[in-house]
Amino acid sequence: MRKPTRSLRGAVLGLVATATATAAVVAMAATGPAQAQTQAHAQETQARATAQAVPRSTPGHLVPRELPPHPSSDWYASDVTQGLPETAPFCVEKTLPSAGATHRTFWTEYDTGATQIVVRTGTVAAARQLAAAAEQKIRNCAADWQRTYPQGTASWRDYGALAVEDGAHVYGVHTSYPDSEPGIHLFGVGRDGRTVTIVTWGQMGDYDQAPLADFQRTITTAVVKLYHP
Repeated sequence: MRKPTRSLRGAVLGLVATATATAAVVAMAATGPAQAQTQAHAQETQARATAQAVPRSTPGHLVPRELPPHPSSDWYASDVTQGLPETAPFCVEKTLPSAGATHRTFWTEYDTGATQIVVRTGTVAAARQLAAAAEQKIRNCAADWQRTYPQGTASWRDYGALAVEDGAHVYGVHTSYPDSEPGIHLFGVGRDGRTVTIVTWGQMGDYDQAPLADFQRTITTAVVKLYHP
């Protein structure tokens, strides 16, 4: 609720290297030493070019059936897309880098929506720092929102850590504004190695309408699906 409203790289390289070595041995057996050396060098150069052309693996993302079930609608999803969403999720605006990021958005036939952002950083230390910054932004979100909309009210809850890979944490944020429907949002921040994911879920409603147990399963699945070398 942004403002009050109604409304297998390794395996492939191994195969390439094996094929290259076999071809080089056959070539050297059939030719003289100088020619064999030239052919072996050419094979090695070709193998390097092939390896560089192998696309980098994309971290795993959630699929609709892994989101908290909606009582009256299926979930639908966009493709996994490079970069950040055009509209940043509530509470984590200006927090995540677009470099190394991929995202997928989810929606239902009603007012419930969700977003997953995955960021692959350069180092484990950078991933730790990014996850910590995202969590801090979420913890400050209710107060920041209320400063922007002083006639409204906002609160947040810490739903605790989840023991999955290198850790995850779940939060809730509630906002309410006069003459507008209240909004309830759940956030999950998780990390595996140098890869961080943030999953957001939101709809009109209050804390008692938030599917906490299902969302905890969702963020656990999201972290388990992350890929890191």
